[in-house]
Amino acid sequence: MNSFTNTPIRWPAEAIWEAVAPALPGFTVEVLPEIDSTNTELMRRFKGGPGRPPQPEPLLLVAEQQSAGRGRLGRAWQSQRGDSLTFSLGLPLQPLDWSGLSLAIGISLAESLEPPPAGQARHSGTPRIGLKWPNDLWLSTPQGERKLAGILVETANGNGLRQVVIGIGVNIRPVALETPAAAAALAGAAVAPGCLQDLHPDMDAAEALGRIVPALVQTVLAFEQFGFAPFQARFAARDALAGRAVQLSDGTEGTAHGVSDSGALRVHTAASMVEVSSSEVSVRPQSAAPAGAMRNGLPC
Repeated sequence: MNSFTNTPIRWPAEAIWEAVAPALPGFTVEVLPEIDSTNTELMRRFKGGPGRPPQPEPLLLVAEQQSAGRGRLGRAWQSQRGDSLTFSLGLPLQPLDWSGLSLAIGISLAESLEPPPAGQARHSGTPRIGLKWPNDLWLSTPQGERKLAGILVETANGNGLRQVVIGIGVNIRPVALETPAAAAALAGAAVAPGCLQDLHPDMDAAEALGRIVPALVQTVLAFEQFGFAPFQARFAARDALAGRAVQLSDGTEGTAHGVSDSGALRVHTAASMVEVSSSEVSVRPQSAAPAGAMRNGLPC
């Protein structure tokens, strides 16, 4: 059993509310001990149902544990209380162009968890947290690249509003293979999970949440107004795929050459330079990680 299961988690709900509420009127914070999926629950609340009116107000929903967490392309996400930080942020959003939103969110997460040294605008060397297009955070470790976090963005329309639900999962502590199912899931993964405590040994889920959420809200509101273009250079500074051989889901192979000002992945193939806006992207490990393709997987 997880030795941290019965340890109370002191979530900074009030501090987050104080930081965010001025920018998001009606904003609330809710922490649940367990739920199937934070993204699924926010989508349910936004859409409403029989005897249950829609709830479009901005909401941060944190789950200490998820029983049916899900990721991109229907992948499952295993999480244990305290080992992972899993939450979703839902709010009405009306950008002129949605392209690149997950990349902007990734930038915000990476910069919150690994800010530049005090007094510096950016890291002098290569940051340890890199961004894998379109929605994963990778951590550089002595053992090679490891998946640190993932992002799942969903939208829904209702009552003249468009709601965005941003689901985020961050590995906090090393994965403990306590069940046959967990061991089988890891054995089938092409890249081993990393964890935030590889970077910040004393940081727990509550502290990570407090670092992430205020900056995330600012980023999403800035994206709504200005789109992805102002974030392009910041993404390039952490682009984990730049200059690397990639393979797209349709079998196309080429070399990644950054992203466009709309957030599309630029791939130089044998025929031409192409811009990819929606595709599964595989790369070969740059490390002692298990052989095979590294694939996206998201956690909410």
